Parts: sequence; structure tokens; C-alpha cells
Amino acid sequence: MSTAVKLQEVRIKEIKVSGDTITAHLVDGRVISVPLAWSWRLSEATAKQRANYRIIGDGDGVHWPDIDEDISAEGMLYGVPARRPHRHTQNQSSTKRPTKARGTRG
Repeated sequence: MSTAVKLQEVRIKEIKVSGDTITAHLVDGRVISVPLAWSWRLSEATAKQRANYRIIGDGDGVHWPDIDEDISAEGMLYGVPARRPHRHTQNQSSTKRPTKARGTRG
């Protein structure tokens, strides 16, 4: 007797973003959700920006054009939060060497 499990395709039918959760309704009837904080772009977006999305790749993911954010169904299912890019601040030391003043020798 075989105990093999048939894996279902993970495809999004509908998405909802609340004040603290991103919820995906899948084509096969499952509902998955992740914390809104997993997408820093969505968590910083306005309600209008969050409402403007399109499902892409036959349900493979969702794209929010106003904030250039993409979330995949598999990323939500397997727990892959979006990484926030590292920001360089003025308090961090620069690796550039100071340039010499013009007209000086040396």
C-alpha cells in the first residue's frame, strides 16, 4: 500500500491585507496568513496602496504596483518574510578616504 501524498499546487485566488495580517485565500480552499510585518513595504503602505494589487502567474503570487511589492504563495506558505534593505546612515563611518585640497602638493 502506498502512502504517497499528492501535493496541491499553491495558487492564490484572493488576497486581503488588514492592519496586522496578510491573508491569502487559495484556489483549493485553504486560507493562509502571515503577519503584516513580514512585508515592510505593505506595512508602511496606505490602505489605498494595499487595495491596489493584481494576482500574477496564474495565482503564483501577488503584485502591488504602487509600492513595487511582490509576495509569492509559496513564500507565505513556507514562511519567507521580505528583507528590508540595509540603509546607510550618516552616523556610520565612510570607507572613502578624504581627498586632497586642490592646489596642494603631496
